[in-house]
Amino acid sequence: MTETLAPEKYDEVTEALKDVMDPELGVNIVDLGLIYDLGWDDENDALVIHMTLTSAGCPLTDVLEEQTGQALDGVVDRFRINWVWMPPWGPEKITDDGRDMMRALGFSI
Repeated sequence: MTETLAPEKYDEVTEALKDVMDPELGVNIVDLGLIYDLGWDDENDALVIHMTLTSAGCPLTDVLEEQTGQALDGVVDRFRINWVWMPPWGPEKITDDGRDMMRALGFSI
């Protein structure tokens, strides 16, 4: 069962995850709106990241998992990603900062 993270830990994890970049879009997974929720698995003493991708067929899950491990080093000892497909991701989930980053990269959004 997943428990809610303390606000301080939630903020720390969210900041760390901003170092994980979507390899295709060049924007971090937090500002792309790919993180749906963060929780804590007491039984396994691990962070649980409820996350989606821009498309269900994205072949880059291994890359994102590796980047996530690097970003969370020193923040948590263990984590797992729970890939979520509902609701599907859409551009409305991108934060204002994410939109600014995409515009700076030449995307029309």
